[in-house]
Amino acid sequence: MSIWTRISDALAALTKGEGLASVFDSLKAPPERSVAFTIAVVALGAKMAKADGLVTRDEVSAFREVFRIAQEDEAGAARVFNLARKDVAGFEEYAMRIKGLFGQAHESYCDLMEGLFHIAMADGEYHENEDMFLHRVADIFGMSKTEFAAMRARFVPDAEPDPYTILGVTPDMPITTIRKAWRMQVRETHPDRMIARGVPEEAIQMAETRLIALNKAWEAISEKVPS
Repeated sequence: MSIWTRISDALAALTKGEGLASVFDSLKAPPERSVAFTIAVVALGAKMAKADGLVTRDEVSAFREVFRIAQEDEAGAARVFNLARKDVAGFEEYAMRIKGLFGQAHESYCDLMEGLFHIAMADGEYHENEDMFLHRVADIFGMSKTEFAAMRARFVPDAEPDPYTILGVTPDMPITTIRKAWRMQVRETHPDRMIARGVPEEAIQMAETRLIALNKAWEAISEKVPS
């Protein structure tokens, strides 16, 4: 059963008139977390897509960069997206509900924020309103400034990506410490780890982009170390 079918089932159980955000109230533990993750990315992404004042086709199609959507699931995915756009619940309410569901599992928030960065960059620009939006969501999730900066450096091409920022380290750290940070992040990017955190299989393709960025950062840093 695909993630979109499971979400459709959850929506069907709602009382008429309830919004998409109400689905969170019925999600208490795994495996429902993967449903919550998907709704959170779609809901927050749909609202962020309007942060720059215009919902473009590129932004709508950006969900395909985060999720694999089979042809038979396109109608269900579109329904969730449209419900999110029309829902009266604000993006902060969605962020607070997902925080209540996942608690202090910060890895899940990094996964979710990564999906939102994919959507923000879909039109090739990173708008000021999108930056404020993402900063606010990160604050609600309790992400550190270092974590946010590392993620922003991987996605926003407003300058040459700093490999130290991407790995969340500093140049004055011993190379052994930097290597340990790199290995830990690579380990947390493994699909099995991501699925255990609640990322649905349909969104595991995010791991490829993250892994490439992490490895490039480590290569750039290691090349500076005298042999």
